Amino acid sequence: MLALRATNLTKQYGSNTVVNNLNLEIKKGSIFGFLGQNGAGKSTFINMITGLVRPTSGTFEILGATSDSLKDVRTRIGVLPDYSTFYENFTALDHLKYFSKVLRLKLTTEELKEILRDVQLEDAMNTKTKNYSFGMKKKLGIAQALINKPDILFLDEPTSGVDANSILGIHTLIRKVAAEGTTIFLTSHNLDEVEKLCTEIAIMNKGTIQTKGTMDELRQQHQKSITVYVKHGMITNEVQRKVETDLSKTTRVLSVSSTHSEFIVQDECDIPELNKYLVSQNMSVYRLEVEEASLEEIFLNLGVERTA
Repeated sequence: MLALRATNLTKQYGSNTVVNNLNLEIKKGSIFGFLGQNGAGKSTFINMITGLVRPTSGTFEILGATSDSLKDVRTRIGVLPDYSTFYENFTALDHLKYFSKVLRLKLTTEELKEILRDVQLEDAMNTKTKNYSFGMKKKLGIAQALINKPDILFLDEPTSGVDANSILGIHTLIRKVAAEGTTIFLTSHNLDEVEKLCTEIAIMNKGTIQTKGTMDELRQQHQKSITVYVKHGMITNEVQRKVETDLSKTTRVLSVSSTHSEFIVQDECDIPELNKYLVSQNMSVYRLEVEEASLEEIFLNLGVERTA
């Protein structure tokens, strides 16, 4: 089942095409990473599917609703913008009480407190937000976005300006919310965060989706080679020379030493064959480590800048 589908979605401002015939499908319950350079069209795309901007052409569905029936699903959508503004003299608890009334939610004070505990604001729920740090405001923004238990949650930079311990807590919360069935649509400058959290990732460039898939799929599509590090039992100089000669016919041999060797293979399926060969030479393989391309390296291979 899909949470979101865009078909040939386009947005033009005069002669400038910001989103160009974009096609995208997002599965319900997934944590979807949406990346791209500044100016790639990410914000315009999000603004279209949340009803803030009308498309020039194309169609979309979100939670089964089209652009003409968005009002029917708005209460099922949660949004965390990059920067959230709060009433300075309201406490965190005051804010959640206020927005629960705006959304006509019947939540008890204890239920609102539980949401604040989930975002690690239990010790500051009665503190006025004018005394909040940027990171604390980010947490309150997440709590506000979760108050209606949304079916799809848009998170823009959810951990920017947040300390390391709180980042781990937010990551745990994101996984928990997704496991409960909420679809997470995540944008972040922290590529390591996206790589760890997201079940699927799309990279947008110049108004279109340049690539899309799981991390394994992206690696298969864009990783040019795989480096394999092997720790093995002691081998003689004679065996070292034989291994280097034999494997150089099918593998790029970087080094073969008495206890450690390093090779480059072109495909993942070459790794078990490499291991079989080493064992056939009576080598005791203690550890085999594979260096996989990171999301940042995939960005570089695509020519997309790290600041996206």
